[in-house]
Amino acid sequence: MTYVPETRDRQDPNHWDALYFDAGIPVDPVAKAYMVKDLQSWSRNYLLLPIKVIANLGLGVIMTVKRLLPFQFRSYWLMHEMAVWFLNTFATPEACYLIVRHLGIGSNIVNFLIDNGPDPTLPRSNLYPRTVEDLADNAFLEHDIILYNFVLDYHAAQRANPNWVETVQQRGIDFSSVRPLEVDVDTRQRGWLQVLDMESALELFKICYSLCVTSREFQRAVLSLQFDESFAQYFSQFTGDYRWNHVVTNRHPLAPNSPFAAAHDLLLHGVLSEYLQRYLELAAEEQAQEVNPHHATHHA
Repeated sequence: MTYVPETRDRQDPNHWDALYFDAGIPVDPVAKAYMVKDLQSWSRNYLLLPIKVIANLGLGVIMTVKRLLPFQFRSYWLMHEMAVWFLNTFATPEACYLIVRHLGIGSNIVNFLIDNGPDPTLPRSNLYPRTVEDLADNAFLEHDIILYNFVLDYHAAQRANPNWVETVQQRGIDFSSVRPLEVDVDTRQRGWLQVLDMESALELFKICYSLCVTSREFQRAVLSLQFDESFAQYFSQFTGDYRWNHVVTNRHPLAPNSPFAAAHDLLLHGVLSEYLQRYLELAAEEQAQEVNPHHATHHA
């Protein structure tokens, strides 16, 4: 997608154009175009507030009932099948594109940290969905499990290799795992009910998620959003570059947010992941130019 700005009027500047062209924090141009379009959605302006009320009421009932029942219902198959149906039926194609893309970004981030961490042999992430239908293969649950297993493996490896930072810095940063993301979502085709923006869709989906997993699993998913701050520190630990950290807003895992704020926290998590993906892409390009400046100049 190519972003098409309005004709410039200096007496009435378009705030969406300014938001898109502002490069203070670089973002992939296609993803950013979809994000700006999503923010302009009429559903975000008119439906998000009542959807939040309905979603939080539903979430409160589900969480209360689940804690009172002597058993924990869960159905990963039902959750993911419902997610695919819901996204294809009600969410805008732009929101679908960004959700599918996000899971691939998560794998890039984990694999980059493994390649440049205390033990490059740690289990890698192979979660790179291309279509909404690919999400049916337990993608959301796997995304969380990959994150937590990585954190536990990563810190065990740090304890076993106390001098790993010096080793990585002497060797140099390896960007080979920052792979291009292939997303096959046709944003030109949409059903007449596909009107929900990203955050509205996430608000409603959290009802389904909380219903189809155990209380422990839902709590784990909610807490994972506040590991953004920790991941920022992981990067800075071996790069020595703290420029990315200041954009992190999901902070303090030891003081977790309410699950009722999960949809907005997830939206922030998606934006921050996009920031980091672009940060890594630009750093990889900069490293390539330093290694082979003539080749980089030729292609430029």
